[in-house]
Amino acid sequence: MDSRQKELAHALVEQVECGVIVLDERLRIQYWNDYITQCSGKPLRQALSLELTQVFPEADTPQLSQMLARARDQGEHAYNEWRESPNLLNLPYNRFGEPVPPRLQNALFFPFTDDSDRPCFGLLLYNTRELSSTNSHLDAALKALCHKQIEQEQLIQKLEKANAQLLQSEKLAAIGQLAAGVAHEINNPIGYVFSNLKTLAGYVHDLVRIIDAIDQAASLEELRRLKHQLEYDYIRGDVEALIAESEDGIDRVKKIITSLKDFSHTDDEEFRLADLHRGLDSTLNVVNNELKYKAEVLKDYGELPEIECIPSQINQVMMNLLVNAAHAIDDFGRITLRSGQQTDWVWLEVEDSGRGIEPHLLTRIYEPFFTTKPVGQGTGLGLSLSYNIVRKHGGRIEVFSERGQGTRFRVWLPLRQASPQSCQEESRPDE
Repeated sequence: MDSRQKELAHALVEQVECGVIVLDERLRIQYWNDYITQCSGKPLRQALSLELTQVFPEADTPQLSQMLARARDQGEHAYNEWRESPNLLNLPYNRFGEPVPPRLQNALFFPFTDDSDRPCFGLLLYNTRELSSTNSHLDAALKALCHKQIEQEQLIQKLEKANAQLLQSEKLAAIGQLAAGVAHEINNPIGYVFSNLKTLAGYVHDLVRIIDAIDQAASLEELRRLKHQLEYDYIRGDVEALIAESEDGIDRVKKIITSLKDFSHTDDEEFRLADLHRGLDSTLNVVNNELKYKAEVLKDYGELPEIECIPSQINQVMMNLLVNAAHAIDDFGRITLRSGQQTDWVWLEVEDSGRGIEPHLLTRIYEPFFTTKPVGQGTGLGLSLSYNIVRKHGGRIEVFSERGQGTRFRVWLPLRQASPQSCQEESRPDE
């Protein structure tokens, strides 16, 4: 191509109503046209040789990775429609630098080679709304679609709110079903603390008598006889034991109350780093009375780092699995808790020695309101909500069951959340 042809091509690229970006094989910016400068508000000189995701962090998504894989590995043109929101790049302005609403952005990503046969990539971005503005029919259709999109977004928000309320209702319903057991767990230590206080009151009365006698006793021998009569040596030893026992009882109550508080609050809806083992132990405190008469609980924890999650929701998943495990055991059995890490994933496992699940029911266990428990023992929402919580975290639940031998549930969770509701199948560990 001679210089005249290059000048014409450059003039054309600068005048078209779409964005043109040229990237090298490492996705570093080599050029973009004036459309990108005006619509992004970012000058080209500041972006040259920087990676695309450094200049446009919003582009760092699985969507771009998939387009890159198709273009680089398969030599194909990868196309992204405006319906696949959000936009690949955020271009908040029009050609005149004025703020505009979110664009109906289409993107085309394709491979090519430059004059020196070096591999490059081209990225074309164009706004469906702008291209259709000359056609009133298409413009009206797009407005209708935008209106429908707004309605769908509002409906999704209502559904998310309803789901959050359902999640909280199921959580509180589960705690309600465990209330008698939790009350029993609290009543035991409170009972012996109360008994200890009555005993201590008697001891204090006797000690006060000894102290008062110091001023009234005619001789030291008389005081010694009173101490022996009131068993001072026994009181002295027993007081320490009663105080230590009472402190232990109050500590047990405090742990149960703290666990209930952590489990039932509604305002923990943000992803944050959390210790899964601590959350699992807290959940065990809440369901202890439900488990201790049905099974021996064994722990086989591995080494786990803190992971990014919503702790109260993961606690709810584990509570549902633990209660289900207890209900699956007819007499007295065993529940084993395990954990481990595999690359960028961690897993928690609950295995019981119960009756197992019929093979034809395994495909239905996550259905809302489906339950094999007797009336009054369950809502049929526990596993369904647990499944949705794990999916929200970008993870999955595996179940292994053999009739008469027991059931094992394994929950896989990513260490970090790549993006909201991200769930990349290709990066998961092998099943």
